[in-house]
Amino acid sequence: MRILLATDWNRGRGGAEACALQLRDGLEASGDQVRLLTSSTGSAGDGRADYVAWGTERVAAQAFLQIVNPFAVARARQAVREFAPDVAWVNMFAHHLSPALLHALAGVPIVLSVTDYKCICPIGVKLLPDDTLCTQRAGTVCLRSSCVGTLHWLRDQPRYALLRSGLRRVARIVACSEWVRAALAADGIAADVIDLPVPAPAAGYRRAPAAHPCFVFCGRLDREKGLALLLRAFTRLRADVAGARLRIVGTGPLQPSLTQLAHQLGLDDAVTFTGWRDPAGVEAELAPAWALVAPSLHAEPLGLVAPEAIVRGVPVVASASGGFGETVVEGRSGLLFANGDEAALAACLLRIARREAFPDHLVDATTVAASAARHDLGRHVALTRDVLRDVLRAVLLS
Repeated sequence: MRILLATDWNRGRGGAEACALQLRDGLEASGDQVRLLTSSTGSAGDGRADYVAWGTERVAAQAFLQIVNPFAVARARQAVREFAPDVAWVNMFAHHLSPALLHALAGVPIVLSVTDYKCICPIGVKLLPDDTLCTQRAGTVCLRSSCVGTLHWLRDQPRYALLRSGLRRVARIVACSEWVRAALAADGIAADVIDLPVPAPAAGYRRAPAAHPCFVFCGRLDREKGLALLLRAFTRLRADVAGARLRIVGTGPLQPSLTQLAHQLGLDDAVTFTGWRDPAGVEAELAPAWALVAPSLHAEPLGLVAPEAIVRGVPVVASASGGFGETVVEGRSGLLFANGDEAALAACLLRIARREAFPDHLVDATTVAASAARHDLGRHVALTRDVLRDVLRAVLLS
């Protein structure tokens, strides 16, 4: 098959970007011809993109480019003309490539891979201003709830009209979790589920739990990730376990305020902000951890960080609503708590620190193997190819 992969490429590569490169490599290893179209905002596919559309993080420019990015339209048309793909696999497009991308792929069957809420939520996280989960369909309620301002809401009217018409051009939609599939269904969008891949541990990776309770967070330092909640819960833990330590791995817009909050809570000697780490650096952080903590306030669409820790034998403490509830098995691979519940999170941390849960700080081998099999790259590529072939067969029969 001749497959065009298209996705935004954000600054500071995350799970979706890593999956795009893994998928490309897997498809090419299966004998497919693959081209990658991305935005220029980040590393453009770590320099491997075949077609790069200009994008920017400047808010004023994004206000227009997120409706129609003419550079993305031009690159998509160029890819169709030069590469003549049999099918396109589109992932993220809302932040940089714009919904116009779906229309620019004229004549090419499209499979849309949904790994976030942007198709059905203007702020992309389905989280209300009071940090509770949103269960409403997008519309004027977004304005009434103060999730967006008037100008944002007005700007989004043509944007989402273009997106809805673009979705009608899509041949098949696949979601990254059952939670996202259900959220799309509640908005009238039918989808299937394909589990995303996680990389296997490096050959030299070895678990070496620290002598004292050590917790690790890995991810973007943003509101929905629940870092302020984690710092407050960790303060409660320290009242009982003075030797506990927390390492926060990642960068993001809230880093200055989180650093200040840690200082105000008296955690300067207990919390370390490490900054961004490459995959080898993340493994080095996980090796001594008693648990990975994933305290997201919103319902994570999947949360790749959880299976990435589990396949490395690290228990996970995570919020229950969303994808974490599908990848973390209570008592087997981790502990779950209600999203936003500070006391419940502190209680989970205390169980780990007191060795009441996971006394050897390890996920058992059977559970590790099951998670690794579910998120195996070969399985993901095979399922993806099945979907692509089904779409092409349907086109030939139509």
